[in-house]
Amino acid sequence: MTSPPARDPGLQPERTRLAWRRTTLAGTVAAVLAVKTALHGGVSAPRIVVCALCCVLWLGFLAVANRRIHALATSPEPAALAPRHATAAVLCTVALAVCGALLIF
Repeated sequence: MTSPPARDPGLQPERTRLAWRRTTLAGTVAAVLAVKTALHGGVSAPRIVVCALCCVLWLGFLAVANRRIHALATSPEPAALAPRHATAAVLCTVALAVCGALLIF
């Protein structure tokens, strides 16, 4: 019996890396708009706190995304995304959306 050929990932790692970059860009735009909204309506303590929280969440997502982009770029067969990193990315994204919604209302 012959063994099956080795899996050829093709361009999948590159497409995934580009998707992480697009998502990071979208998160950056959301964070910038949240900061702009927070500072446009008048400066108050709650708005500054929400603005700072948006920035921290964006930095958290950026850290996870950069780690994943680096893993995809340096290895021909990158390891799967760790569940804790996936959870961190999801939580940062959802929390950033909630902070943005709080700034609108």
